[in-house]
Amino acid sequence: MSRLARRLVLLGPGLGWWLVFLALPLMVVLAYSFFRRGTYGGVVFDFTLDNYVRALDPLYLGVLGFSLRIAVITTAVALLIGYPAAYFIATRPRRWRTPLLVLIILPFWTSFLIRTYAWMVLLNREGLINRPLLALGIIDEPLPLLYNEFAIVIGLVYGYLPLMILPLYAAIERLNPELREAATNLGARPIKVFFTVTVPLTLTGIAAGCIFVFVPSLGNFIVPDLLGGGRSIMVGNLIQSQFLKARDWPFGATLALALITLMMVLLVVQARIINRDRPVSADAG
Repeated sequence: MSRLARRLVLLGPGLGWWLVFLALPLMVVLAYSFFRRGTYGGVVFDFTLDNYVRALDPLYLGVLGFSLRIAVITTAVALLIGYPAAYFIATRPRRWRTPLLVLIILPFWTSFLIRTYAWMVLLNREGLINRPLLALGIIDEPLPLLYNEFAIVIGLVYGYLPLMILPLYAAIERLNPELREAATNLGARPIKVFFTVTVPLTLTGIAAGCIFVFVPSLGNFIVPDLLGGGRSIMVGNLIQSQFLKARDWPFGATLALALITLMMVLLVVQARIINRDRPVSADAG
């Protein structure tokens, strides 16, 4: 068998999957973005750039800005929670690491929709948070925990926190403990060791975790719809409504393409960070 044939045998299934389920759908989305909506829905195959001009309307830019803000807050909160959790797991004895990691990924064994509904039970005015606080006299009236930005961030952080912890754990676990010991022996305090040794050498894990949380948070439509009560519209909700309610597939395709482009830019940034720090990580190992 020739070298080219061996490569095709090995790469063929993966390339075929990528072509059928990624490349071709993206090409359809790109093509639809240049057409226009019919009078009663559907697609009229007349070339136009109106969809891109419409996407620059301040109304839709405002939705994008709100989505970016929620995604950034979600990513920051997930990082603040996930880094200490990943550090704790990575520094435990090896016999404890696997059980702790199983606890981290355990929520993924349950439907994301069911978990979101569970947060509605916890956060509503008669839920398991407000009721005890009212019974103990800590508050006089129920706290507005549901159908607002707070609830959206809570739902997104809960849903995607494992995606932050796992790459951080992988980066911290590979870190040579002798580097931290050396810094300590040279007189550096623990907080300085953390910010000058641990954090820089785990930057690849931080970048990966942030991308893994930011990207799905930006395009999520279930959490804003349920926990936000439909009052806060994010890009994912806007795209869903264009396809399923307004039946404006060309404009929905334009919005989806803009979102995909933004995500691809973020993935390129992540790849550059990883490639830049790879020699440092290799030396550290």
